[in-house]
Amino acid sequence: MMALRAGLLGVGMMGRHHARVLREVDGVDLVAIADPGGDPHGVAGDLEVLPDIDALIEAGIDIAVVAVPTRFHEDAALKLAAAGVHTLVEKPIADSVEAGQRMVDAFESQGLIGAVGHVERFNPALQELRRRLEGGEIGDVFQIATRRQSTFPARIADVGVGKDLASHDIDLTAWVAQSDYASVFAQTAFKSGRSFEDMITITGRLSNGIIVNHLVNWLTPMKERVTVVTGDRGTFIADTATGDLTFYANGTIPLEWESISSFRGVSEGDITRYAFAKREPLRVEHEAFRDAVLGEPSELVTMRQGLHTLSVVEAALQSASDGMSIRL
Repeated sequence: MMALRAGLLGVGMMGRHHARVLREVDGVDLVAIADPGGDPHGVAGDLEVLPDIDALIEAGIDIAVVAVPTRFHEDAALKLAAAGVHTLVEKPIADSVEAGQRMVDAFESQGLIGAVGHVERFNPALQELRRRLEGGEIGDVFQIATRRQSTFPARIADVGVGKDLASHDIDLTAWVAQSDYASVFAQTAFKSGRSFEDMITITGRLSNGIIVNHLVNWLTPMKERVTVVTGDRGTFIADTATGDLTFYANGTIPLEWESISSFRGVSEGDITRYAFAKREPLRVEHEAFRDAVLGEPSELVTMRQGLHTLSVVEAALQSASDGMSIRL
C-alpha cells in the first residue's frame, strides 16, 4: 500500500517536532511544508517552504498536521475539510467553542478523521496508568489531581495557561477516568502583565462522581508534570515529564505506633515503581492518527473530544470571572 502523503502547516517550536516524527512513521511520507514565517529551525530539508494552507492543499496531500497559533486553527481546518484532507490539529482545538464546533461539523459531515493533538494521552506513564485502572488495581477511584507548573514560554502569545496547559490535564483526566466533566469551579491570576491568565486552579467533579483538582501555572521556576490518582486500594503517581509510574499501596500491616495510627484513614504499604516500554508520545500519537485514517482501531483524540475539553476550559475561565461554580 502506498504511504499517506502528509502536509505540515507550521514549523515553529512544535511544528519542527511534527516534521521529524512525520519522517519517521511507517506508512507516512512528508511531502509538503507550509509556513508564512519561513523555516526558522531548518527542518524543511529538500522540501520547499510553501506560503500558506492553500498551497499546502494544492500539493496533493492525504493527511495534514496543523501546528500554527490557535487563532488560525479554524480557517486552516475548514479549508482542509473542504479539500477532503484528514487533519490533526494541535491543542486546543480552537480559540472558542463556536469555532471548534464548526470544525467538528465540517469533518464529521465529510466523513473525515479530525483529531486534536492532546499528546499527553500517549505518554507512557499515563498509558500504563490507564491500563492498570481498567484492570481494577486500585478499585474505585476517589480523586484525580494534577500539577502542571513551569516558567513562562515566550512562544505562547494568543492564549492563557488555561487553554494552553490546563487543556492537557482536563483531557487526560477525562480519558483516564472514562468520564466527562459535570462541574467546575476555578480561580485565575494575572501576574505577567499579559491580557491572558498565567495561573489557574480548577476543582470539579466528573459525571461518575470522581473529584478532580488541577493546579496549573507559568509562574514556577521549575517544571512539574504530575498526575495523582487515589482509590480505595492506594494511589498511583504518574510523572509525565519522566514517563514514570509509581504505586503507593494501602498498608495491610497494623500500625503499632498509636500516636500515628489514631489519625490516619489508611496506613502506608508497599511502594512500587513500574518498568515498562517508554516510547515517544508524539510518535505514538502520529501512529494513532495514521491508523485512524486507515480505518484501524485507534485511541486518537477526536475533534469532538477536543471540543469537550475546550468547553470545560471555557467554563473554568467563566467560573473564575463570575466567582461561581458552573455545571456542564
